[in-house]
Amino acid sequence: MKNYMRIEFKISDENVFLYSIKNDMKTFECNILNNKINCNVYYDFNEKPLSLQSDIKKNDTVKVILMPFRIELWVNSVLKDEEWPAGNCLFTKEDEIKSNTDISVSEYSYTKNIQPVVVGTFENANGWKPEENVFVGDCMPYVCDNRYHVLYLKDRHHHRSKWSKGAHQWEHISTHDFKTWEIHPMAIEITEPYEGSICTGSWIKKDDTDYLFYTVRMADSSPAPIRRSISKDGYHFDKDNDFSIILSKKYNGESARDPKVILADDGLYHMFLTTSLEAEQKGCLAHLISKDLYKWEETEIPIYISESSEQPECPDYIKYNGYYYLIFSLRGKAHYMISQNPLDSWRMPENPIIPCDSVPKGAVWNDKIMFTGFKPINGYAGTMTFVAATNDENGILIFE
Repeated sequence: MKNYMRIEFKISDENVFLYSIKNDMKTFECNILNNKINCNVYYDFNEKPLSLQSDIKKNDTVKVILMPFRIELWVNSVLKDEEWPAGNCLFTKEDEIKSNTDISVSEYSYTKNIQPVVVGTFENANGWKPEENVFVGDCMPYVCDNRYHVLYLKDRHHHRSKWSKGAHQWEHISTHDFKTWEIHPMAIEITEPYEGSICTGSWIKKDDTDYLFYTVRMADSSPAPIRRSISKDGYHFDKDNDFSIILSKKYNGESARDPKVILADDGLYHMFLTTSLEAEQKGCLAHLISKDLYKWEETEIPIYISESSEQPECPDYIKYNGYYYLIFSLRGKAHYMISQNPLDSWRMPENPIIPCDSVPKGAVWNDKIMFTGFKPINGYAGTMTFVAATNDENGILIFE
């Protein structure tokens, strides 16, 4: 248990203000005007404050909770907005807050609760988003025991959270019939101020253990480490703090992201990772190999190299009906390549586009490839979307 700060007050008038100044600098401010609340919290990491906003009305009760890795705005015990800081908060519990309403500043005790496997259900995920102001970002489908799981990036401010680092976290839903969906505990959350965002990745199971591989976009723009989280039940994941890989200087480390991990026909684990070749200034999918998911080695040549500096994003790899598919997105549109060999001889069809809105990835379910992506709303992230595919005798995908 750790103690953090809570600022609490009631909206006593239509116009309310709170602010704190230290060393001639604002450290905290909150304004209520025209039934809107805007709270700004200042940090030494960036001169621009992190802002929390919501609709509000007279007699509402407001709580602003400040933690080192997350700040929250609650109105009448409902979470309305959140942000993810870095560095040190300039406001402290001892600071004086000037206000035209009664306020209280106290310590806040935070304890992470262990949630049940299923925390809610809903019908039909096509066109779905979890809340009014929470959106679906990159999706990562995975099939196990004929159950279709979707991990997706939870987006709060269309990629503008944490000074535009994104501050994405992995949420988790699943279905056995594509009608009723179950909501599971958050798979990976931001728990450290240095985590700018938990980027897209992949799920793989080895023996009785489930592994989620991802990169962490660092708040200070240093090279992004490849990390992983581990679970014994496939629903409650813990970060493996002893596991961390940084790509060699051959690659652009800051942009490294979206690792796809597979067990190939050769019995080895392969990882494909979005980045760029530094010398050639070309986007690519770096290729790493492991025998055990613990020790990884870079191959000499990436599995795919772009013709330009454009990076192939959100790589995917699917084996289906005697063909292998290498998938990546360019400017949000997914492209696929085909081969009858597991790891080489790739060819791009005449029409390589997967018609599933933004950065879809797929998994085989009920003898079809089910792709999951998102339809943007006012920028990055939006609602979940799906498309099913089969293939013909030449491996060309046929979309339903």
